Amino acid sequence: MPQLNPLDWGPQLVWLVLTFGILYLLMLWVALPRIGSVIEKRAAHISGDLATAEKFRRETEEAIAAYEQALAEAKQRAHTIVEEGRARLKAESDAERAKLEKELAVKSAEAEARIEKAKAAAMTEVNAVAMDVAADIVKQLIGTAPPKSDLEKAVIAARKA
Repeated sequence: MPQLNPLDWGPQLVWLVLTFGILYLLMLWVALPRIGSVIEKRAAHISGDLATAEKFRRETEEAIAAYEQALAEAKQRAHTIVEEGRARLKAESDAERAKLEKELAVKSAEAEARIEKAKAAAMTEVNAVAMDVAADIVKQLIGTAPPKSDLEKAVIAARKA
């Protein structure tokens, strides 16, 4: 066998070094930059999705704070109106109190519905973004996208943890 002949080792080593060097340079200048750019794009996409999710979370917290402040102000106004009405006449006070409590209940129900709707929309967006990101990561790692049901289970399990 020529590979085991000691006289042929020198040229074989030269070709080995040349081939390895060419392949190393190809990896260094072609393959690795492409892989690096794909990884950077995915990282940027993921950070953008996380920033969007954080924005929705902040908006929801701001809506809750505004609701609580409006509720406190409405309660304060209702209390002031009731106290003034009580000083005037008992009957007028009862009618006014009933009217204000109905308005407050409607406003409260509307505000709670809006907050719940915003919270549900934000959570749906977060779950959808998490499923997309997880699918892309798994696809990058193993080459195939997992089933949607498995992604939903994984996202739900991760949110509970």
